[in-house]
Amino acid sequence: MSAVLVESHAALVAARCSGVPSAVVMTMGALHEGHAVLVREARAAVGADGCVIVTDFVNPMQFGAGEDFERYPRSLEADVRICSAAGANLVYAPMVAEIYVEGAAGASITVDPGPLGEVLEGAARPGHFRGMLTVVAKLLHLTAPDLALFGEKDYQQLVLITEMVSQLNFPTKVVPVPTVREPDGLAMSSRNRYLSDEERAAAAVVPRALEETVRVSQDEGAEAGVRAGLAVLSANPAVEVDYLVVTDAALGVARPGVGRALVAVRVGTTRLLDNMACTVTGP
Repeated sequence: MSAVLVESHAALVAARCSGVPSAVVMTMGALHEGHAVLVREARAAVGADGCVIVTDFVNPMQFGAGEDFERYPRSLEADVRICSAAGANLVYAPMVAEIYVEGAAGASITVDPGPLGEVLEGAARPGHFRGMLTVVAKLLHLTAPDLALFGEKDYQQLVLITEMVSQLNFPTKVVPVPTVREPDGLAMSSRNRYLSDEERAAAAVVPRALEETVRVSQDEGAEAGVRAGLAVLSANPAVEVDYLVVTDAALGVARPGVGRALVAVRVGTTRLLDNMACTVTGP
């Protein structure tokens, strides 16, 4: 299958199949195997005759001051090839003016993420989740899918999108897809390409710290799990920790039962996120 590249909403409407199940995979381009897995899962979900749309749009609204919007990797031709091989029908790659008539500054009417948008990544990157939810809402309207698949790597994003779709009554089902990892366990991310060889080697400590957090949380509780994970991270001075927390599955206060361990670190100038499901016992 060869994916068709479209760059306007009119072209998207003209090119998409009608009367069949549809799914969207939203990306900011610079695609890798993790994105390919999402596209393959979308194809499996809608069947051979369904319509799979990949959006390829670097959203200026979710980049804060001093962040890497201008240097964020862009590789549209390669992205289309990856989408084609994974089974997408369409790649929607609009210009900023197609999404924001107000221009690159964003939108005057936005989606408020609420209190959950102000903690963890929201605290580190003020305004990020407002920009993210605003563009996801726009792209859901423009692509009108039955299903929207999102990776669990950006877990806070996944939780917020799921809540937005539910609370604003979008006629779309959000489908979470497990994190895709490198052989050493590092979560696949477009930002991994920023890492030098030495930084890449140092970053491998991140999944090991999460695994230790998960193991200890199950045996001794969330607080002990966090201490154990931080001890693993502190052994590598090249890794600067922003946060390591254990919460419940909805990112609330950790309690016995199903939970989530989440971490954010900086290796060199690159910020990396990861998370793993865990079972919390005790305090």
